[in-house]
Amino acid sequence: MGDAIYVVMRWLHISSVATLVGGMIFGRLVMVEAAEGLSPDSREGLLDRAATLYRPLVFAAMTGLLISGSYQVLTIPGHRAIYHMLLGVKLLLAMHVFAVAILIVRPHNKRRGRMMAGAAVSGLAIIAISAYLRHIF
Repeated sequence: MGDAIYVVMRWLHISSVATLVGGMIFGRLVMVEAAEGLSPDSREGLLDRAATLYRPLVFAAMTGLLISGSYQVLTIPGHRAIYHMLLGVKLLLAMHVFAVAILIVRPHNKRRGRMMAGAAVSGLAIIAISAYLRHIF
């Protein structure tokens, strides 16, 4: 039973990251660029509508990450100091991604594209740190 819970939590973590970071990458590189050719009112309406549809996914992904991340930290003991140091950096970057995710789904955000770009970079850095942490574990 323990293996099944571990697999479910790992899947929840990875799928939540894909939803959150992938949505920001798509939003910045595709949605914002596609909306450039529209009139200002149509552009704002399209981006606000996309943000409204993305909002439940953002909160579900954040919840999934908090649950699965807590499970993984609490059930896998015995790491070296470098692991905990990089985990701290990873968690700080995650807080940045979470804060931006909450802000980009608000209506009438004029800086949505720039914010998504910064959060996407932070998200990709988190993925790189996670890969290294998995390697040293």
